[in-house]
Formats: sequence, C-alpha cells, structure tokens
Amino acid sequence: MRQVVGYDITAEAAAMAYERAGIGPEDIPVVELHDCFTANELITYEALGLTPAGTAEKFIMDGENTYGGRVVTNPSGGLLSKGHPLGATGLAQCAELTWQLRGTAGGRQVEGARTALQHNLGIGSACVVTVYQAVD
Repeated sequence: MRQVVGYDITAEAAAMAYERAGIGPEDIPVVELHDCFTANELITYEALGLTPAGTAEKFIMDGENTYGGRVVTNPSGGLLSKGHPLGATGLAQCAELTWQLRGTAGGRQVEGARTALQHNLGIGSACVVTVYQAVD
C-alpha cells in the first residue's frame, strides 16, 4: 500500500535531496508538499522525515506543521486549495517557495526562511523532492 501512495519513492527522493544539500529534515522551516488527498499529507510528513514513523497525527495535533511550530506546511494553501491543478502543481509550489526565500510572501511569510523543501508526485512512480536555499 505504501508504494501506491508514494511513501517509498518520497522517502528515497528525500534522502537523496537532503544528502546532496548537506542538510537534514530538521533544517527545513517551510515545505510545500503534495497534499493531493488529506491522508497523503500525514503519510508524506513521515516519508520526508519531518516526523518519525507513526507520529504524523501527533505532529499535526501539536501544531508542529504550521506557523509557530517546527515546519510551516503549504503556506500557499496546498494543492486542494487550488483545485489540484494537474501539470501546474510543481510550478505553483516553486513560486511559493521562491517568494518565501525572497521574503516577499506577504501574510504567508515564514519569518527567517532561508531553506525550503518541495515535494511533488506524479502518476505512476514519479516523485520530486527539491531543496531550495536562499542566496545572500
């Protein structure tokens, strides 16, 4: 079942992205993740290493996934708030994270964000996890 919802490929892609960027999930203050379905958000927190396996519900209930918590998730509102526009999802996530790192996200701004993470899934076994870092 985990393969159907993209858990395994997300975990693998995230591990590679963190290694290449020389950081870990604890270094991510803002993430745009592929929340195509509500349940997918929970699964993805764990696959990205943002919370240990089996703790996603507590992570959310404790407010660790929002402003004032450990990592602000989908400050753009996520895919469901946009009607999940197939094909445009990745660009919308990229734009939001670029605005976050430039400090131009307005009322959605995550204060002090210098690193961000993008997670996107496609039909089949397509998965992208990208680390963005601000340049001084």
